[in-house]
Amino acid sequence: MDRRSFVKLTAITGAGAALASCGSPENQLIRFVPDDDLVPGVATWKPSVCPSCAAGCGVQVRVMETDAEVVRNGQRGVIKMRVAKKLEGRPEHPISQGGLCPRGQAAIQITYHPDRIQHPLKRVGKRGEGRFEEITWDEAIAELLVRLDALDAASAQDALVFLTRPGRGVRHRLVAQFLERFGAPPQVPFELFSDDVLRRANALSFGREQLPTFDLARARYAISFGADFLGTWNSPVANSAAYGRMRHGQPGIRGRFVQVEARMSQTGANADEWVPARPGTEGALALGLAHVIVAAGLRRPEDAGRPGSLIAGWAAGLPAYTPEHVEQVTGVPARLIERLAREFAELGPAVAMIGGAPLAHSNGLFNALAVNALNSLAGSVEKPGGMFFMPQIGDAIFRDAERPDRQAPRSIDRLAADVLAAGESPVEVLLLDQANPVFASPRAWKVGEAFDKIPFIASFGSFLDETSILSDLILPDHSFLESWVEGLPESGAAAAVASVAPPAMRPLHQTRAMPDVLLEVGRRLRRPLSPPFPWQTFEEALQESYGTLPEGEDGDVWSAIQMRGGWWGGLPRREAEVMREGRSHPPVDFVEPQFDGDAGVFPFHFLTYSSQAFLDGSLAHLPWLQELPDPLSSAMWSSWVEINPKTAQALGIAQGDVLDICSRHGSVRAAALVSPGLAPDVVAMPAGQGHRTFTRFASGRGANPIEILGPMAVAGTDALAWAATRVRLARVSGPDGGLILFAGEMREHPHEDHGR
Repeated sequence: MDRRSFVKLTAITGAGAALASCGSPENQLIRFVPDDDLVPGVATWKPSVCPSCAAGCGVQVRVMETDAEVVRNGQRGVIKMRVAKKLEGRPEHPISQGGLCPRGQAAIQITYHPDRIQHPLKRVGKRGEGRFEEITWDEAIAELLVRLDALDAASAQDALVFLTRPGRGVRHRLVAQFLERFGAPPQVPFELFSDDVLRRANALSFGREQLPTFDLARARYAISFGADFLGTWNSPVANSAAYGRMRHGQPGIRGRFVQVEARMSQTGANADEWVPARPGTEGALALGLAHVIVAAGLRRPEDAGRPGSLIAGWAAGLPAYTPEHVEQVTGVPARLIERLAREFAELGPAVAMIGGAPLAHSNGLFNALAVNALNSLAGSVEKPGGMFFMPQIGDAIFRDAERPDRQAPRSIDRLAADVLAAGESPVEVLLLDQANPVFASPRAWKVGEAFDKIPFIASFGSFLDETSILSDLILPDHSFLESWVEGLPESGAAAAVASVAPPAMRPLHQTRAMPDVLLEVGRRLRRPLSPPFPWQTFEEALQESYGTLPEGEDGDVWSAIQMRGGWWGGLPRREAEVMREGRSHPPVDFVEPQFDGDAGVFPFHFLTYSSQAFLDGSLAHLPWLQELPDPLSSAMWSSWVEINPKTAQALGIAQGDVLDICSRHGSVRAAALVSPGLAPDVVAMPAGQGHRTFTRFASGRGANPIEILGPMAVAGTDALAWAATRVRLARVSGPDGGLILFAGEMREHPHEDHGR
């Protein structure tokens, strides 16, 4: 037998035996023989891609030899291997530029998490109980094949649904091709804080269904309508680097920045001026600025081109948007509107941004179109110091575009409604990957109830969460450090970028990369896919796709990609990358935003926002992020509801008091955090906490504000209007220690042991 394939089953002796429960045979540690020759104490740096958001930041991984607890052939033991010790931003990467946000730093804990699923599991208890038994990979794949073959035999391929986060790379394309060749509908994408409204507006305005990149480094003036671009929105690491150059990188010039929002974000706290506007009126304010610019003769209406023509009254100089009228609509003083407009027009280059809550009102599409028109009027589109659209590598590597007659994907709320409306579920097999809609969707959608009706659910998740705990089968994915990983950044750089990297370390457990599992399933189906996949592994699919890009200096593009963690540079200009007119669309008027809940019963606008640590809650299981103080409040390990001091005084609410926050769809309970950084008629609560099932670090901690959101949609889209809910407050009791402030008195969280 070859030494490398031999597993040594001797127990650790001497001092190590004490670790094995005093030498008890049932607790003896197995020492596996290393797969590689190792050099103790010598570190190497390997490229990878941060998985924490869609920005596609390139990272470098510090890898060293150490003892690691692993699972091999179903047995637990210890082996010497190279493992990741530290993550840092990759200096030469165009997105990260050597930087890495706290969420990226904490991503290393995904690999070493004590509650990570280490091998395939099959449900043995009632659905949702969390009782599973360990099975082999052969058994797990055979179980999935039985279900898929049964759909094919019954000509019921459309009863297969694949639910995932939105994606843009080869992994996402592989899933799409699998479903198409099997005969199933397109995957159902789900993301709570989606930017689909802005993509839709950009398609209408500029013919590019894509998020923009802002040339802040060369801008002298920037105004943001709700976009937390330094914290959680779009590409924060790239935006932060550009913002730093805007403020300090131009000799003798310090760019000016204004933030418009109802609740002060991390970005708003960095602004020269913070302007609160009534929720849902940001588009009217943008057109108020445009009216002043045109009326003062600083620009002509025709300068805006098509983006301006999408706005009713544009050619006449926007007579309905005088500063006095806009003041009545937005609450922003007319004199301030006039000053901001002149600054925007005269202190160029200038750029306007919109993101976050303004896009999540019922009139969010109008708000986005209005800001696009303002940028076009100022001459900020595709100009230095303005906004532009980053070239997309996907246009070059994906030559097998999906059929034009391919049906549009269903939204998650429509999927749930279809299942609940039917006597028997029209979905027989549900596959889950990287999405947790049972947690991150409004209670009114009844996603959990719908999924409970589906006969068979299989998850590729690495952790039990509120959705995957409903699974009948779990086929755990590798972590991003153990597998090939990619990211196709949508924005954040001037050149085209693909972030692609090989595994930084060997797998610790009996896990497999989801794309490799899908390829194997495709090969073993009773009726083969047509046409069959030409690749045996995900690595081969990546190499075929990215290996077609222009060659590097050494002539071997694939080797160069692996060495530096991606590809970036110029591409031949294609039609898909050329700015063109948007789709035909009738001019739009400002429409008052609609809200879920009567103002007489529910007097406060409720703003749930993307958490600085957890985003939509998908990162709440990482303890480094749980103990990360919020940058504005210093709160940690807890949930809180922010309330203006004047409002708190009027209601008799003090810091730390326990409040019920009630909407038409239920209530959540959280401690009051009195803050001047929001309007008096707004209360705000970060998303991310309130998990019922999500490892020992997140389960039973805090409250989930997403549950009580109204199920309203943004007009003209399928996007959830997550900023359109109204609530009332009720004081339950005085402080109970649930609010933990790093900068204040530290108290133990009363529910710290829940879920452990």
